[in-house]
Amino acid sequence: MTFRSFVVAILAFALFGAGPVSGQQSWPSKPIHLIVPYAAGGFADIRARMIGVELAKTLGQSVVIENKPGAGGVIGTDAVAKAAPDGYTVGMGNLAPLAVNVSLMKKLPYDPQKDLSPVILLEISPLILTAGPGLQAKNVQELIALAKAKPGQIAFASSGIGGAHHLSGEMLRQMSGIDIIHIAYKGGAPAATDLLAGHVPMMFEMGYAALPSIKAGKIRALAVTSAKRLSVLPEVPTMKEAGVPGFESYNWQGVIAPAGTPREIVERLNREINAILAQPAVRNLITSTGSEVGGGTPEAFGTFIRSETEKWAKVVKQAGIRPE
Repeated sequence: MTFRSFVVAILAFALFGAGPVSGQQSWPSKPIHLIVPYAAGGFADIRARMIGVELAKTLGQSVVIENKPGAGGVIGTDAVAKAAPDGYTVGMGNLAPLAVNVSLMKKLPYDPQKDLSPVILLEISPLILTAGPGLQAKNVQELIALAKAKPGQIAFASSGIGGAHHLSGEMLRQMSGIDIIHIAYKGGAPAATDLLAGHVPMMFEMGYAALPSIKAGKIRALAVTSAKRLSVLPEVPTMKEAGVPGFESYNWQGVIAPAGTPREIVERLNREINAILAQPAVRNLITSTGSEVGGGTPEAFGTFIRSETEKWAKVVKQAGIRPE
């Protein structure tokens, strides 16, 4: 082999033979943006920041959290769907924008099934049916009896139309045959404040928000919406145990990417986040609020999203829920 042909062979290997390997290894070569479709300080934001810190350590690049709230999670989720599918923009994928809004809203600017790629389920969060100081019911059956005796007079609060708080209340209405009034607040915090003050008698509330007030004796936990009792509230029955069989309701969130994101990047993110979720400190942060740790494959998350979409479509249709 002449010197010239040797040089040509080396250049050809560098350009073609090593290209795919170096291309795979080059990601990530710059910061990754993690879009949260809700405001700072909430359920999705708290978890995004926790995952972002750990993911930055394993990937060797900073993870920038971007809050893009509005329209029930639609604005931020649409930003993910329309981002370049290069692995540098991912997002938090939540119950409403992925599984509820498709039934709730006449038109979405994105298709959850076609425009987004599921990466991983982070956590599943049961809700707690809480009673304020003014509700004269010690358990779920007493609550149902009271609501039947006073149709249209007992209200439940929620963080807004179409969220897990609201949908859980509608499910209770449908499954128990009671007539209760929905009061939608602009967020969980003002709803919880009115519950504590006795201005609204009941609410399905997230564990991280409800547990401090329950432990302090300011509100009462009547039941949890999970299939099994929670380790943080072992004395509180499930809705099934409380006399409403088949009742299960969860808020949940995961990580999504734009459709078309290279498979190797989706798999890398899935692998790294699964490892993060296996860390004892991370697992404790999730379970201490009454939530269940997620994990699993992108395909499993996709199947879960489809099942939740079908489940809540029935509730939305029967209740005739419409966005404000």
